[in-house]
Amino acid sequence: MNLTHELELFPDLRVTQVLFKEVKNAAELRQCAVEGKIKGALINPTMLVSPFQVLVAANKAVSLQKIGKMKTRSLFSEIIFNLSPTNNISEAFKRFGISDSDVSVLVVLVHNKDESQLVSDITARVNGQQVPAEDVPSLTDFAKVKKLYKVTPQEEKCGTLLDAVVCRMATKDVM
Repeated sequence: MNLTHELELFPDLRVTQVLFKEVKNAAELRQCAVEGKIKGALINPTMLVSPFQVLVAANKAVSLQKIGKMKTRSLFSEIIFNLSPTNNISEAFKRFGISDSDVSVLVVLVHNKDESQLVSDITARVNGQQVPAEDVPSLTDFAKVKKLYKVTPQEEKCGTLLDAVVCRMATKDVM
């Protein structure tokens, strides 16, 4: 159900993604995250193309944290910010963070390999149905994603939507 990856550049760290649908307590979860009671990023999965997109954002966030160059206050807010194609932090939270009315949420945890308790803590907090993290594309609003990332039909002919999205995420700092 969960999707966990070791970060190649930081082998002591893992990124775990846990997906929920039919969530009934999004407002409560968002408030807990704001207060720092949830040690994870709460992401609206309708704006995600693939779990790989989140892995790229998390990897970049950890790298920036290690060198002291984060643009936001926490690792988890940096993950959300890194999903965005723009450098506007508040816009990133509007697009990729969860809102009180959301019915699905992807929780992203960054942890050491011996911190498996985090997943069960999150699962206990969410009032919703856990589904495999690989099911993210079934919740995606592809039209909104294409519009946000300004993906053209010509671009999709020579690559995938995921390619276009990750490219924009990776290059936003230099464009």
